[in-house]
Amino acid sequence: MTTIPPFTFHQGTQPLLVSIPHAGTHVPPALAARLSGAALQVPDTDWHLERLYAFARELGASILVATHSRYVIDLNRPPDGASLYPGQNVTGLCPVDTFEETPLYPRGDVPDEAEIAARRAAIWQPYHAQLRAELDRLRQQHGVAVLWDAHSIHSVLPRFFEGQLPDFNLGTADGASCAPALAQALLPIAEAAPGYTAVLNGRFKGGHITRHYGEPARNIHAVQLELTWRTYMDEAPPYAYLPERAAQVQPHLRHMLAAALGFARGAAA
Repeated sequence: MTTIPPFTFHQGTQPLLVSIPHAGTHVPPALAARLSGAALQVPDTDWHLERLYAFARELGASILVATHSRYVIDLNRPPDGASLYPGQNVTGLCPVDTFEETPLYPRGDVPDEAEIAARRAAIWQPYHAQLRAELDRLRQQHGVAVLWDAHSIHSVLPRFFEGQLPDFNLGTADGASCAPALAQALLPIAEAAPGYTAVLNGRFKGGHITRHYGEPARNIHAVQLELTWRTYMDEAPPYAYLPERAAQVQPHLRHMLAAALGFARGAAA
């Protein structure tokens, strides 16, 4: 399927794991030959998040980053491809179009069940095995684990939402993926950030990773943050990272991760 490892991983020292499942841009050559020119630009990537969250290492967080494009397989979808938002327009486990609804496969040779199963075995399963193993390690070592699932998206995307998206979109699966105290610690930080907007459990409540791994009854707490591109990068191709803009939002991200760690220390006591 591919010779590129499905993820990179840094093991930290604190009870916090930052997962970045949509930062990958790699498309295996055999698949690239089937995709449209627009798809080969992988425009729906969660661009530059590994760079934006580089400070998380200083906080002692573990960091798990996908290498493959979500066009190969979407790591934040259930393995059976079930919709996370029934009745709403969504993309699947192995997408067939871009967020702009441009077909990925202009010749119509979309992946069949056997191909989807092969991609799942080669990329999806190893990422999730590492995610599960690290959360279990953190919980065993610290008595608690916090999962921060990091995402980013165009601030205007009519397919998925009307108007402009709030900048900080915190999701806790409507409160099911973490203790209320964690959400209560994070939302005020986002809301108080000057020049930004924030919401909890708005359009993006958390994908499969947040919903599946968040088990507050076992002291494993999961939160998703969907961040708008405009807070740290150019929203037009080639989607450049804007260091000065990123430097303005990073203190607020750092404050939230530090608050998550503060919550973890209290929950482990």
